[in-house]
Formats: sequence, C-alpha cells, structure tokens
Amino acid sequence: MAIFKKMLLGSLSLATIGLLAACGNEGETDGSGTGSDSSETVTFWFMGDGNEQVQPILDAFTDETGIAVNVQSIPWSAAHDRLLTSVASGEGPDVVQMGTTWMAEFVDAGALMDISEYTESSEDLKPENFFEGNVATTQIDGATYAIPWYTETRALYYRTDLLEEVGYPEAPQTWDELKDAATKLSERGDNMYGFNVDSADQTFAMMFARQNGSELLNENNEPQFTEPEFTQAMEYLNGFIQDGAAPGQDLGLDISQTFGGEGIVPMFISGPWMISIINENAPDIEGNWATAVLPEGPENNLSNTGGANLAIWNSTENVDNAVLLLEFMSKPENQLQFLETSSSLPANMEAWEDEALSNELITTFGEQLENSEHMPLLPEWEQIAQSFLTYWEQITVGGADVAEQMETFNEEATNVLN
Repeated sequence: MAIFKKMLLGSLSLATIGLLAACGNEGETDGSGTGSDSSETVTFWFMGDGNEQVQPILDAFTDETGIAVNVQSIPWSAAHDRLLTSVASGEGPDVVQMGTTWMAEFVDAGALMDISEYTESSEDLKPENFFEGNVATTQIDGATYAIPWYTETRALYYRTDLLEEVGYPEAPQTWDELKDAATKLSERGDNMYGFNVDSADQTFAMMFARQNGSELLNENNEPQFTEPEFTQAMEYLNGFIQDGAAPGQDLGLDISQTFGGEGIVPMFISGPWMISIINENAPDIEGNWATAVLPEGPENNLSNTGGANLAIWNSTENVDNAVLLLEFMSKPENQLQFLETSSSLPANMEAWEDEALSNELITTFGEQLENSEHMPLLPEWEQIAQSFLTYWEQITVGGADVAEQMETFNEEATNVLN
C-alpha cells in the first residue's frame, strides 16, 4: 500500500553524508533552480507538487514583496539523496523544505544555516507561535536551524459500516480491541483483512513500541531494541500478519480498492493527508468511514509526530529575502492555504482557531497531536530506522524469530552510534 506513505526515504548512508559534507558547500549557483542568480529571486526546493500545492502562496509573496520565487518540486522519494548530493556540490537552494527527521543529519553536515537571531527577533518566527513538539525538531545543540512549516501525526482510519458489522460501533479503544476487530474482519473471506501493519514505514513499529513503554534509546542514546517493551510490541504487530489479520506485503492496490468498495483493509493508520485522498478516490464510501485517535497500548496511545520545516541553505548569499519568505510562510493564513492544497496541518497554533480545522475528521489529529512525539533527533537515526526495516521484513515475510532479529538489529544500531 504505497499510497499510505507520504515519505519514502533515500538510501544513501550517513557515512556517505559525512564524506559529502567534507567536500564543502560553497559552490556557485547555476540559475537552474539550484541557487539564485538575482537578489530579487529566492530559490526554493519543495518536496511535493509545488505548482499545485504551494505556488498560490508564493505568488502572494511576490505580490506583497516584489521578490520572485523559483520553486523546484522534488518528490519525497528522491529528496534525501538530492539533498545529500547538494551538500557535496554546494548547489543548494536559498530555502529548503526539510523533513523533521532529517534535521539533525543535515545540521551535522553543515547544510543548514543557524537562524537563531531571526527567530529571536521576528514576531512571525518566534518559537511560541508553533507546537512545542515541532519546535523541538528545529533546535539542535541550543541553536535554531528552521521554522516549523506543517505538522502531522498518525491516527486510525476505519470503515464505520464494516466495523459495526463485527460488533464495533465505535473505533477500537485498546490493543486487544484492535486485534479482535481486525481478526473478525479478516474472517469475511479469502484475501480480506482487518488492519494494515505498514512494514515500509520506519516509524510505524517504533510507535507501537512506545505505546508499550519502550524508550527506543536510553538517556545515553544506547539502543533498547532487545528490551521486552520493544520485542513484545514487535510480537504484537507480527501477530496480525501471521494470523492473516493484516497483509504481509504491499497488496499493490490503491485506496479505492483497499479502503473503499468491499473494504479489503478497513483499518489503517496514517496522517491527515489521507482525508483528501480518500474523498477523491473512494467517493463510494462517503459517510461510512471516520478517523479516531490511536487505540491505547499497555502504557499509552502515543503517536508519531512529524511534518516538515523550512530552513535556509547555509551557502546562500540571499539571506534577507530567504528570511522574508520564511516569515511569510509562517503566517497562519498562509499555512491555512497550504492546508487547502495539501491537507497538511498548520504548525502555527493560531491557525487552529480557524473554522477550516473544525471538521471532525481533522480534529482527531489535533487531539492526537497532544499525545505525539517525534523520532529521536540524531544524525544517525535515519540509518538506524532504515536498517530496522530490513530486519522487520525478515520477520514478517521471512518468518524469522523476533528476538533473534532484534538482537542483531540492536548490535548494529549500537555500532552505528559508537
């Protein structure tokens, strides 16, 4: 179910970025979207469809300031590698959209500018404007390297009609209810399931581990992936797959087939962007689906928070205009416009007072945001998270023992962090 994922991360290793960073980032701009050839033009790398999602905001910025914006759209699937390459070549933009989980990595590589003086002096950029969890992703070692752009968290999507047929007029409230409902739904027939365990999302299993009390890393940043809190959560998730309550691999179907129609997979966990995707692609189930906060695990119902920040590339000579663009995009009204074009939730808290966020499908995410945490902010985390997916596949697809795989994974993660 590739459509469930907004972010597919690149494959280059952190060892690579260290080498690339050593190559410097002070190259010349070429006027082709990789740098400014005019002080009145800001170059902006946007992850997604820039023309559709962000161009109206940029046009308004140009109307207000007279500064043009040269936006270059980069698919999320290619963004990580593209940024790594830019660190090596020095051909970065003026302003870049940065995934929150990548912040530590690219700050460590020297790619992002310390903008602390601007966030301390600008009313539009001050940290108090944004959700605390998102602000935390912008600050590394006491300095600020970005401002929050949009936020997201994960919640439960479920088919109300199908859940009611198996005795759940409301969404499952606990891990036990989630497993029970999924199992009953999977008994509707061959190739029917109850829940999607997203095996390609590096944060999915980590989220369930936290719900079981896992710290992921202890206070000394030592991996805790062999602790019972972590391995028991993996056993719980793997149980869905091995029992046939969840597909073991990507079904290769779109949302209209999995969630719409007969509801082959009538429950899944994802971010707010899926609301518009379902509305557009599965109109046949209008009124028969809803969102809910995550079921409670043994310790909590903690979700992952993420999203994207806006940062200034460290090599830019167009700082003043870049800061102006950051200020403009931080305003509540402009983050609300981005909500309209992308279903991405505003990171600016004042924007949440707008009626546009009163829809009950969206308010679920506002409620879940109050109980969400970001992944560890370490330069090495991307490498560790990608490594986890390899071991997880050996469990879910290859039938490998959970404890043995997590033992090896823990050793590998320890070596990465040492």
